[in-house]
Amino acid sequence: MAPTEETLSADADDNPSAARVSSESPQPAARMPRWLPRAMVLALALVACFRLATWAFDQLTGLLLNILIAFFLALAIEPAVDRMAARGMRRGLATGLVFLAILVGTAGFFTLLGSMLADQIITMVQDFPKYLDDVVSWINDTFHTHLSRLEIQDSLLHSDWLQSYVKNSADNVLDVSAQVLGGLFKTLTVTLFAFYFAADGPRLRRALCSVLPPTRQVEVLRAWEIAVAKTGGYIYSRGLMALISGVAHYILLEALGVPYAPALAVWVGLISQFIPTIGTYLAGALPMLIAFTIEPWYALWVLIFVVIYQQFENYLLQPRITARTVDIHPAVSFGSVIAGTALLGAVGALIAIPATATLQAFLGAYIKRYDVTDDPRVHGRARRRGVSALARMRAALARRG
Repeated sequence: MAPTEETLSADADDNPSAARVSSESPQPAARMPRWLPRAMVLALALVACFRLATWAFDQLTGLLLNILIAFFLALAIEPAVDRMAARGMRRGLATGLVFLAILVGTAGFFTLLGSMLADQIITMVQDFPKYLDDVVSWINDTFHTHLSRLEIQDSLLHSDWLQSYVKNSADNVLDVSAQVLGGLFKTLTVTLFAFYFAADGPRLRRALCSVLPPTRQVEVLRAWEIAVAKTGGYIYSRGLMALISGVAHYILLEALGVPYAPALAVWVGLISQFIPTIGTYLAGALPMLIAFTIEPWYALWVLIFVVIYQQFENYLLQPRITARTVDIHPAVSFGSVIAGTALLGAVGALIAIPATATLQAFLGAYIKRYDVTDDPRVHGRARRRGVSALARMRAALARRG
């Protein structure tokens, strides 16, 4: 017989300690799963590794960019090194000769350009009062003012912004020196890596293929060969367009009587082709400045010619040349330059086109293509009027049958 509530209350009244012990007895606590501590430690370790990898990548970004530039530079000079190595010359010596030729050409170009700029700067400083007199006379005649060159010079020399600019320039001498030394160090780093990549190209490929199965080795070697061909084609196309641009601008500058026309033509050709996006405008600024020292209207003629030639190059010359060497659509080329600039800055803009051409050629070797149907919408022909879609479908089925 089950105890009633009256019985239980009576027992509690007779033995209060038992009732207290019964009410205070602890409930069994929930146990922590055994896997939870290890999972927490593993999660903390993964977070720490991710933070460490992110910090290391941020610290090594400059070095990785230098290695990437050196790799594409090595791909560009590898055909020349291979030709000399095929004739019995050691790859190290062949690579050194190629780099020596590049160094001599670069040093000669900048030496000639520096002497030209020094002469023009001296000429501009000597003729500055004459230019200022002409400007002041034009302003007085046009706006009926009474300005004086001496007053303008005195106000410019004693202006607050000029004094502050000179002071800031003097304070930033150390910063400029540090940037110059940093640029020289980066150039040396890129040169050394490019030398090792080009001189030890076969050894590098063997080391890479030794850790891959035979099928993957074939794909890696094919990708390497495509990269060499496309990078070399890009350099060849840019060199050819630089030659054409230099000749065209030389004819203009020589016709206008601008001094140092050969050096300026070389400057325009190289800078406009090997500095993406802003290279054309940067290259045209120097001839305009020097033409202005001869005759202000000559600078306007140079500007007009630069703009017209740029359109001719973009729409007629570049598509024909790159179609033969790089085989990449102009729209894809332009988009790749924008994407490379957004990702890697100037470095990305410089290597965007050969990288995109390499990727396009490599994917094209594995993508299966089919014959295109004979449809007016595909070939750009106008549709035939009066023919329904059902009739066209029947005609297509009849041709297949």
